[in-house]
Amino acid sequence: MFEWLEYSAIAVWVGESLYGYPFMLALHAVGLSIVVGIFAMRDLRLLGFFSGISYESIDDLRKVGWAGFGVNAVSGCFLFTSQATIFVESTPFLSKISMIFLAAICAAIIQNRMRDEAAAWDESGTAAVGSVRAIAVLSLMLWVGAIISGRLVAYL
Repeated sequence: MFEWLEYSAIAVWVGESLYGYPFMLALHAVGLSIVVGIFAMRDLRLLGFFSGISYESIDDLRKVGWAGFGVNAVSGCFLFTSQATIFVESTPFLSKISMIFLAAICAAIIQNRMRDEAAAWDESGTAAVGSVRAIAVLSLMLWVGAIISGRLVAYL
């Protein structure tokens, strides 16, 4: 199945054309910057940094963060097709995908809590509760791990 995927028209375009791979890689970098930038800022705010920024204003950026996630997912799928048989056996790649999956779950949990409680946190001036802070730490660790694993894909 993965060999078939590598010979599909889109995989050939990504892997062999002058513009396919660089274009998808550029989109992947932009998506990564958006999703990790917004989610990391949110996580750091939940940990007590950047206290001048309201929880509600960070929560308002969740749609942009998920749009970046979507750009990353689509461009990542296109990049995967060009070397599917290699990536499917790559420990760094599989680690990266696992961490991204878990980080997305963390993001969803945090954003559900923020949607319900951000206004109250801002009004009372209190910090986010312990469970949300713990998930924010886990989220940051997963995103950093995914980035490191993603870079290792090219070398291992």
